[in-house]
Amino acid sequence: MKVYFLGTGTSQGIPVIGSDHEVCKSSNPKDKRLRVSVWVHTEKTSLIVDCGPDFRQQMLASKCTKIDALLFTHEHADHTSGIDDIRPFNFKQGEIPFYAHPRVIQNLKKRFDYVFETENRYPGAPSVQPIEVINNETFSIGNIEIVPINAYHGNLQVFGYKMNDFAYLTDVKSIESEEIEKIKGVKVLVINALREDSHHSHFSLQEALDFVTLVQPKKAYLTHISHLLGFHDEVQKKLPSNIFLAYDNLEIAI
Repeated sequence: MKVYFLGTGTSQGIPVIGSDHEVCKSSNPKDKRLRVSVWVHTEKTSLIVDCGPDFRQQMLASKCTKIDALLFTHEHADHTSGIDDIRPFNFKQGEIPFYAHPRVIQNLKKRFDYVFETENRYPGAPSVQPIEVINNETFSIGNIEIVPINAYHGNLQVFGYKMNDFAYLTDVKSIESEEIEKIKGVKVLVINALREDSHHSHFSLQEALDFVTLVQPKKAYLTHISHLLGFHDEVQKKLPSNIFLAYDNLEIAI
């Protein structure tokens, strides 16, 4: 199984529009971050986790040509607002299933009502099949077994996903011990690390490192990174040997 980091930035991306921050001015490609998303794929199965405003650009860069399903972590715009750009996949392969919490499905139906229209449907609209994700109910897509991981983004429930020996969690601020047990000892963990200072709804760098210590993966990658965390290369030097800053277009094999 391979994991391709489509985007590793926070909701504004890096560089931030109009910012004079030194990281936003960096010429290092690893300091330029699109909105957070990953492509998980095997020889048989191709999954995208979250579909934000940079989706089209990410698909072109990654050369992804097939999507068996979309998985949504939660409903915020930086994770969902690219849904209209799944249309080229619809034209090639038809309706695409997407998996999400029932609350997220209802939110998308409200915000993207034309996608879910059944009468007088515009023929070029995206075509999706919503499927509810329920905590503690494992499901499979192709040859990937998926375990939902319940967590909280401030007060908002979000889902992470364990896929075979890979666990992906983003926009996490708190998580119950029974959910941590579901992912202990995975080969690869991805977790959000916004900045060094505390934040009301995201792990800080230290909180992310403490979480890695609890989970004890073989390797961990940090994502959903803001410009305030600092330059990629400088931050990486300070991290333990098995923890890495993810960056856009990084691909790892598991």
